[in-house]
Amino acid sequence: MLMKHAIAIAVLTITTATLFGQTAPAPPQGRGRGGPPPVRPAPLAMGDHAGFESIFDGSSMKNWDGDPAFWKVANGALTGQSTTENPVKQNTFVIWRGGAPKDFELKVEYRISATNSGIQFRSVQLPAGPDTGKWVMKGYQADIDAENMFTGQIYEERGRGFLAMRGQATLVPNGGPPRIIGNLQQSPDELKGLIKTGDWNQVHLIAHGNTITQILNGAVMSMLVDEDVKNRQLDGLIGFQMHVGAPMRVEFRNIWLKTQ
Repeated sequence: MLMKHAIAIAVLTITTATLFGQTAPAPPQGRGRGGPPPVRPAPLAMGDHAGFESIFDGSSMKNWDGDPAFWKVANGALTGQSTTENPVKQNTFVIWRGGAPKDFELKVEYRISATNSGIQFRSVQLPAGPDTGKWVMKGYQADIDAENMFTGQIYEERGRGFLAMRGQATLVPNGGPPRIIGNLQQSPDELKGLIKTGDWNQVHLIAHGNTITQILNGAVMSMLVDEDVKNRQLDGLIGFQMHVGAPMRVEFRNIWLKTQ
């Protein structure tokens, strides 16, 4: 045992002397990689439509299917409007009939006057029946409301409800309820301050695998990782909602889709 300790001390002494006897290398340039500094990530640009396809022509309902009592094209926008005389009695949707994308990015501008709306994605259309209208959807929703209580959250219409509130990154475990795994850089109230009440707002949705990111006016509003195999949807329909409630007008324009 004493011999092993002596050998270990000798080796340590030689190693230390060798290290101190060496000349320290010059610090590498370019943050340790050599050459120029690495390029930092650039912000996403809402106006960048490279690889995107316009799915609304601004003048007709081509490829869009909704209740004509509420949905029409007006002033270059896909418009849903209800009145006191013509109220929405059940949440109703206008549905894009151009496909059921899996991994995608969607960019759209919206404006809402009252009540509640939302952007449906990876959704299904429910069969019409005695208690279900013709244009009813179930699935993920980027929530929108005129008071901005819920705008920016990820919701599941006719499903699991609130999945990620504004300002949250959440995980839905297989067979379990949503769990908060982190908070975003800005607080829910700070994010709310970025939403333009009664004016046009820009939404950018990114759905890749089981991860969904919602960006509004350039800020990440909510993120969801959905591992609930039984209940999640990895592809499906896109649509826009009109919600029951007070008379309302909601408009959508500049709708761009990129599929992967």
